[in-house]
Amino acid sequence: MTQPRPRGRPRAFHDKTDQNTVRTLDRAMGLLTALSETKGLTLSELAALSNQSTATVYRVLITLQGHDIVELEEEAQRWHVGPGAFRIGSGFLRRTNVAERSRGAMQALMRATGETANLGVEDRDEVLFLTQVETHETIRAFFSPGTRGPMHCSGIGKALLAFLPAARVAAILETQGLPGFTPRSITSETGLHADLDRTRARGYAIDDQERAEGMRCIAAPIFNAHGEPIAGLSVSGPAFRIPLDAADGIGAEVRAAADRVTAATGGISPTEKSAQRIFPGRRL
Repeated sequence: MTQPRPRGRPRAFHDKTDQNTVRTLDRAMGLLTALSETKGLTLSELAALSNQSTATVYRVLITLQGHDIVELEEEAQRWHVGPGAFRIGSGFLRRTNVAERSRGAMQALMRATGETANLGVEDRDEVLFLTQVETHETIRAFFSPGTRGPMHCSGIGKALLAFLPAARVAAILETQGLPGFTPRSITSETGLHADLDRTRARGYAIDDQERAEGMRCIAAPIFNAHGEPIAGLSVSGPAFRIPLDAADGIGAEVRAAADRVTAATGGISPTEKSAQRIFPGRRL
């Protein structure tokens, strides 16, 4: 029996050959990705980076500029990602109400701790930062929306890993490995699993200068209706403003904020899920 093809796909949707790839669009996405990873590039720099002629790159840029997806800094003659790209990318946040529901909790968290509050999710075995509420302090942590990072040395990443199934954690580690970034990075599976055990016990994770020296992060997971971790909230800032002896107090603030978002989106914690197995239909 022939399987019906999913809606929204053509008959040849399984075919990933060049005939189903729009090459001009593929080139445009490559240029846009390059711009998103820099503070702007000139036409010649983009051409060299993409191994395309300046005429071809210019035509693509002018087309994207017509939709505000890129913009030209006239004085320096450097191209940048434009506001149109942000508007389109914001559609990703509208796929779930977690980002919207987290905003108030993040603002409250920033006011309570004085540090930048962040929201991130696991995407393709990495942490993807969706949004943040910045502190007013001059020295502060900054993760622009769309920034990615390894899970094993991120507060949000470890908060999610601690509550993911063991098989999923193993698959992520097999794919990503445990690269070191600072002398404090956890680079052994034994060390990471011990850290995740501590995270589960206290309800929050600590990135103690593991990704960037001088910066600490404290994070807690947000759960869905099945008690599965779907996002993480964190506060991050310089280590001299987030001393380890203050971790319990800040961790309690972060944990409470994440719990509020979990409740606001109809989620339950793993503890509540276990209780519901004992008392079906009862939310404790």
